[in-house]
Amino acid sequence: MRQEVILYKRKECHLCDNALEILRRLQNEYDFTLKLVDIEENDDLEEKYGLYIPVVEIDGEVIQFGQIDEHVIRMRLQKNKNVKDS
Repeated sequence: MRQEVILYKRKECHLCDNALEILRRLQNEYDFTLKLVDIEENDDLEEKYGLYIPVVEIDGEVIQFGQIDEHVIRMRLQKNKNVKDS
């Protein structure tokens, strides 16, 4: 089953840009769907994640927020072993 990764972000956020770069890199190795959600378009998400963005959620579980660590995300993606064929 393909994993779903959601990046909660906002415009003009350098940490969000960094998180997106990390996730795009990891997409070259792992088979997952990446969904980008701008929290500024939803009051509930703004209230929930406003101080924590960027937030990376994998299959409904928040994995990291703020400064995103590629190694942590990689380890979580490896749990389901959805590595792309080279």
